[in-house]
Amino acid sequence: MTANPRGRIRRTVLVTATCALAVTGATVLSGCGGDDPDAGTNGVGKLPAGEIRTKSRAAADAAPAVRLSGTVVTSGRTYQLDMRLKTDGGIGSVTSKGATFKLLRVGEQLYLKADADFWNHADGSDGATGKLDGKYVKVPQGDPAYKKFSGFTDKAVLLDGLLTLHGTLATDGHHDQSGTPTIRITGDEGSGGTLDVSLRGKPYPLRLERGGGAGTLRFSDWGEDFAVAKPAKSETVDYGKQLPAS
Repeated sequence: MTANPRGRIRRTVLVTATCALAVTGATVLSGCGGDDPDAGTNGVGKLPAGEIRTKSRAAADAAPAVRLSGTVVTSGRTYQLDMRLKTDGGIGSVTSKGATFKLLRVGEQLYLKADADFWNHADGSDGATGKLDGKYVKVPQGDPAYKKFSGFTDKAVLLDGLLTLHGTLATDGHHDQSGTPTIRITGDEGSGGTLDVSLRGKPYPLRLERGGGAGTLRFSDWGEDFAVAKPAKSETVDYGKQLPAS
């Protein structure tokens, strides 16, 4: 019996049309093709949540550099961060209670730079700290401010403190972060935090929503190096005493 090519063509057209009608948003019915969200990805989306977290953390630790931006709530205080971090240093800005200051760490040396309003408010003085306006102030390692602010510039310390999900881990579907497909994992169904992990290239963390409303952070520029260097002497000033606790 000779096959009817026109019949095959009609069936093909019918299947194609049916699949096209089955597409709703980003969801495609099984059997229509393109229904595997992990096709062409790095494959971590098929792993259990615990393994995804482990691989994501390993990728983050191994990366030589990262940019981190967003909010962190700690001890009842909210910090807005925009930091670039690597093993031997970091640079960026921190905003808290309407005041913004810049941090620069080169090796073990930490510098803070802010305008006169910041220093006057922090010091409780009126104009006495104008000489610090726009200058890098070296923070002594024995100063309480060193421990407080150096963590914002330390890749290992910051990631160790932030990349944490609390409670029972689970996956929460496939998502997208600025055009990059991700797999989301949660702690205690989201109350313990959520983490979006890249499905493209290395499984880097891309977005973290900390549990308990403790802030939301985005991670980008993984592995992209940047320069950190000691500021020129003309740009540096000695505060002359312990930095204000506030």
